[in-house]
Amino acid sequence: MKYPLVAALLAISCAFSAAADVLTIKKDAPKQYVVKKGDTLWDISGIYLNHPWQWPELWQMNPQIANPHLIYPGDALTLIYDQDGKPRLVKNSRYKKLSPEGRITPKGKQAVPTLPLELLRPYLTYEQAIGHQVMADKPYILGASVNTKMNTMGHILYVKGNLNLNEAYGVYRKGNELVDPNTNEVLANKAELVAIVRAFRSGDVEHGVPASVKIEMVKQEIKPNDFLMPAMDGQMLPAYFNMKRPEGELNGTIIASANELREFSTMDIVVLNLGAEQVKPGFVLDIERLSPEVFDGRSGPRYREDSTSLEKLITDTNEYFGVEADKDSKVWHMPKEKVGELMVFKVYDNVSYALIVKNQHPIRVGDYAVIN
Repeated sequence: MKYPLVAALLAISCAFSAAADVLTIKKDAPKQYVVKKGDTLWDISGIYLNHPWQWPELWQMNPQIANPHLIYPGDALTLIYDQDGKPRLVKNSRYKKLSPEGRITPKGKQAVPTLPLELLRPYLTYEQAIGHQVMADKPYILGASVNTKMNTMGHILYVKGNLNLNEAYGVYRKGNELVDPNTNEVLANKAELVAIVRAFRSGDVEHGVPASVKIEMVKQEIKPNDFLMPAMDGQMLPAYFNMKRPEGELNGTIIASANELREFSTMDIVVLNLGAEQVKPGFVLDIERLSPEVFDGRSGPRYREDSTSLEKLITDTNEYFGVEADKDSKVWHMPKEKVGELMVFKVYDNVSYALIVKNQHPIRVGDYAVIN
C-alpha cells in the first residue's frame, strides 16, 4: 500500500489497554507470521484476534518490540504464551523460512502503520461539522473575474473578508443539518470542501475592498456565498490515538453517515450526537440496535409492521393513555442487541465522527453508540 506524503502528518498509531477484556486467540491463528508489504498492525491483529483494536494487549511485556509501530516487511512474528498463560506476539530473531512467501525482504523506511490511512485520509480532508453561526461569520465568495458559474484553475475569486496574504484557504459549502433525534436540535451543519485557494490581496471590509484569491484545486463548482477557512483548520488529528473504553455509561445515536447511504459497514464513517463533553478521540463504543416490537394478540405473535391498522391503533391508544390491553393481547418491547463497534476519531462541540471497526449486521442511522 502506498501512502502519500500528506498521510505522514496524520500517522495513526493506537495504544489501547484492554485489560478488562479477555484476550481470545482465533482457532485458526498461525503460530508464526511474516510481515508482508502492505500489512498494517490492524491487519495483523485481525489474523490473531476477533477484536483487532486489542492488539497492544497481545504485544505488551515484549522487550523485542518496545515500539510495535516499528515493524517492517520481512519481520517474523511468533505467537507464544507467557507464564500466566496469556498470549503474546513476539518478533522472532531466529526466523526460519516457512514457505516461498516467507522470504525476508529488505526493510524500507516506512514502518507498518496501525490503521490503513488511505481509508481515513480522503474523508478527513474533505468534510467538517460546523455551527450555523460560525459559518455565517466566515469570509465568503462574492464573485469572480469572469462571468461564469464554473470557476476553475487560474480564475480569480473575490471574497468579502480580510485574508492573510499568501495563505491557503479551503472553500466550503454549507451542507445538511445534523439533528439530534431526541431533541430535534440542530447540532451542526456538514461543511463540504469544494476548492483550495490562495490569497494574493488581503482585502479591507471596512472600506469596501474585497480580498482576492486564486484557485489552486477544484473539487466542484464554486458558488457565491461559499465560505472560507484556513486550509488546515479542522484537519489536524492527534499523532496517536489512545484507544480505550470510556468509564461509566454513555448513550449516543448515529445521526448521519459520510456516504449518505441507508446502510454502511466496517471502515465507513458515521456521525454521532456526542460532543466534546462526552467523548474523546480514541473512544471505542458498542453499536446497538433496538430489536423490533412484537404484537401478541388473538392471531398470535406478529411484528408491528405485520399487524393490522386497527391493532396498531388500539395498541398505541392504550399505551398513550396508560390503559392495559385486554388479557389476550400485548405489545412486547424487545431489548437492544449489539451489532458492531466504532472508534471516535474527530470531536466537535456537539457532534463527533467515528469509524466503524466491526459489524455483524449493516449499520444504520438511528443505531445507538453506547457504553453500558
